[in-house]
Amino acid sequence: QEQLVESGGGLVQAGGSLRLSCAASIRSFLSINMGWFRQAPGKDREFVAGVSWSGGKTWYGDSVRGRFIVSRDNDKSTVSLEMNNLKPEDTAVYYCAAAPSPRDYVYGLEPGELDELDDFTTWGSGTQVTVFS
Repeated sequence: QEQLVESGGGLVQAGGSLRLSCAASIRSFLSINMGWFRQAPGKDREFVAGVSWSGGKTWYGDSVRGRFIVSRDNDKSTVSLEMNNLKPEDTAVYYCAAAPSPRDYVYGLEPGELDELDDFTTWGSGTQVTVFS
């Protein structure tokens, strides 16, 4: 059974940092683009960051660009999200998600900047991040 499990959430003061991790139990993890989304109470789920199957391409939502860094370790089947200079508006449940791209992997292509919910087929259950001022 394919599964994504997030960890690392918590309570942090504004200006601080947190590092989220996502452990993936997915066949062919090497061929899968990964993403992070977040959802605050009463709001739609929002794209945060993405990383290509190779790790060679990353992309970010406007609200986090320059503060967050996404990375992956294909040997360990994990994806990380380093969050710096956190703001109260970053408070949300953060989700890890997978977007399979076997064609990109086979041909050695980097994907477009996937940022729509429908681009991702497998989701974790989320981890809460709360930033207080």
